[in-house]
Amino acid sequence: MKIKSFLAKPFAGYIYKEIKKGMSSAVADQESLLKNLLKTGTGTQFGKDHSLKEVKTHAEFSQAVPIRDYEAFKPYIQAIKEGKHNVLWKGRPIYFAKTSGTTSGVKYIPITKDSIPNHINTARNALLCYIAESGNNKFPDGKLIFLSGSPELERIGDIPTGRLSGIVNHHVPGYLRKNQLPSFETNCIEDWETKLDKIVEETIQEDMTLISGIPPWMQMYFDRLVERSGKKVGELFPNFSVMVQGGVNFQPYKAKLYESIGRQVDCIELFPASEGFFAFQDSQKAEGLLLNTNSGIYFEFVPANEIFNENPTRLSLKDVKVGENYALIVNSNAGLWGYNIGDTVKFVSTNPYRLIVTGRIKHFISAFGEHVIGEEVEQSMLRAVEEENVKVVEFTVAPHIAQDNGKSYHEWFVEFEHGPADIQAFAEKIDNNLRLKNIYYDDLITGNILERLKITPVRKNGFIDYMKSIGKLGGQNKVPRLSNDRKLADELQPYTINN
Repeated sequence: MKIKSFLAKPFAGYIYKEIKKGMSSAVADQESLLKNLLKTGTGTQFGKDHSLKEVKTHAEFSQAVPIRDYEAFKPYIQAIKEGKHNVLWKGRPIYFAKTSGTTSGVKYIPITKDSIPNHINTARNALLCYIAESGNNKFPDGKLIFLSGSPELERIGDIPTGRLSGIVNHHVPGYLRKNQLPSFETNCIEDWETKLDKIVEETIQEDMTLISGIPPWMQMYFDRLVERSGKKVGELFPNFSVMVQGGVNFQPYKAKLYESIGRQVDCIELFPASEGFFAFQDSQKAEGLLLNTNSGIYFEFVPANEIFNENPTRLSLKDVKVGENYALIVNSNAGLWGYNIGDTVKFVSTNPYRLIVTGRIKHFISAFGEHVIGEEVEQSMLRAVEEENVKVVEFTVAPHIAQDNGKSYHEWFVEFEHGPADIQAFAEKIDNNLRLKNIYYDDLITGNILERLKITPVRKNGFIDYMKSIGKLGGQNKVPRLSNDRKLADELQPYTINN
């Protein structure tokens, strides 16, 4: 047994025990965190603007600090860029995580000396929980790949700035760095397809044991490996045993990924973002992701149907219920206060607090009052795929609003690897599934206000070519599952089979 695998087991056992202990103190840890955040926050410009010195309870905090998105934070970020100290948190951030927003353009999310351990230690803890539960401590001895953005950083207001995955790359522990692929030089390549070819070249002969990334980009990596070697990924890498993924719902990609591998490997799901590392899969046996309740982030939960209200209900952890859809609000030692990250979650357990990610607040369809969310379309598609033995590569949904005669409907743009024998019957199955999940949509169909959904097939690699055309191929970029307008649908038209 090699030294890394030998040491991994006792360390994993220790961390796993600490995480188990934290499950029972989650509510108390959150209350303590709020007090500590307020203690530091009172000395900042934000704290003075919002009278944080007077705030003692969550109810008072909710009154003092409104929920806001990045656009409302911009003046504070600009002050940091101009060199001011103690703006959102003590001192100045040690990084800006650069990310793309749907309405705000490029966003610069602060990462502080106090918040960086949240990003680094949570990923570590997910792997250690897996080792402790499964007993698989051999993978650290092999080669590990993290499909990520470039680690090259620019400076914005004299603060090192880059993609979160690139920033985190600088903090990979030394004992893992020797095992890490691809090389730094390859990771710095900006063009995704050029980078992917180089990654394949560097890894195809190696003993890969862990592969990590966003599912659609892992699939592209797997496709290139299979194409180059003529072998399934699991045959090419016989010791490959752990797949780590996050960023999108895994279910629509799961079947094709495992088919490319050719056998089962264990999978660990993560819920990271530039704003913080919120949750991780702590068990292969339990549903959902364990909320990170003692890692510098105080969470609030707003019923999803209230998020656009002027004064929405703001719940602390102790008040959440299983099965309810919540918008996730974060307050953190990175200097985020009442920050709406745009994701919706649903608890599957409150003992311990485990959740699933259900979608994006802005990724919904309610052009006709139906308020269909990502979770509903993904589950409707998944059930139809399983029943019909169909293989879907990628899909997105948009409203089609009738201009003349005829009725409006939902248009599903779908790239099939193996399509259905009868695409109309397949569309009806999806439609029936969605009607069972969303009563408003069902009412619109029953009332003859909407036609049943229609599928527009996308040609092979159509979504990849589209993402490439807008400069968003690879890295952390994702195709939105839902749109409430026709912008994406219109841009996809050249990539459909009929064009």
